[in-house]
Amino acid sequence: MPREIDRRAARTRKALHQALMTLMLRKGYEALSVQDIIDEADIGRSTFYAHYTGKEDLLRSGFQMLRQELKEAQSAVRAEAEASHDDPLGFSTAMFEHAARYADHYRTMIGGRGGAVTQNEIRLILSEVVRQELSSTLHSDAIPRDFVVQFIVGAFLTTLNWWFERKPKLSPSEVDSVFRSLVLDGLSSLVGDERVPVEGPAPSRAAD
Repeated sequence: MPREIDRRAARTRKALHQALMTLMLRKGYEALSVQDIIDEADIGRSTFYAHYTGKEDLLRSGFQMLRQELKEAQSAVRAEAEASHDDPLGFSTAMFEHAARYADHYRTMIGGRGGAVTQNEIRLILSEVVRQELSSTLHSDAIPRDFVVQFIVGAFLTTLNWWFERKPKLSPSEVDSVFRSLVLDGLSSLVGDERVPVEGPAPSRAAD
């Protein structure tokens, strides 16, 4: 009996998520109401609230699947990489591929409240994944680990938004290459080894 209840609950959650995704494309996240979602899913209001507190809670819960997908991708990268080639960005390829599959949904949310929820959830998930990866690949304390995590996650989100807004024709692998090049190589690969001297203040001239 408990197993049947679990299956029924899983079917209900799946139906609600599918309704949310369908309606986001049709109406946009901001215009959606819980009533819209339960009508689309053909599920009662009390059943909805037995699982979720509102549409933001429903949206957030969908990112659990993304978290699992990224962790599996991270494990695959670890299995393939040699010990001397640890990859602190093992999540990036899978994340860009996920974004490409749901590009229309991402675009409907960016800029509104749904976008804030989406980016916050992605930030939390990536921070968790990157922090775990750096625990085995970062061998220096010269820069605080938390700052490194936030730098990588911030760079990823910036790249993601740039991709959607400015370069939508790039493939996931191409945008992943751009992201990896900037994060792993930094500006040194773009500006060369020459350093521009920093000039101090001009010497004061004596009054005539």
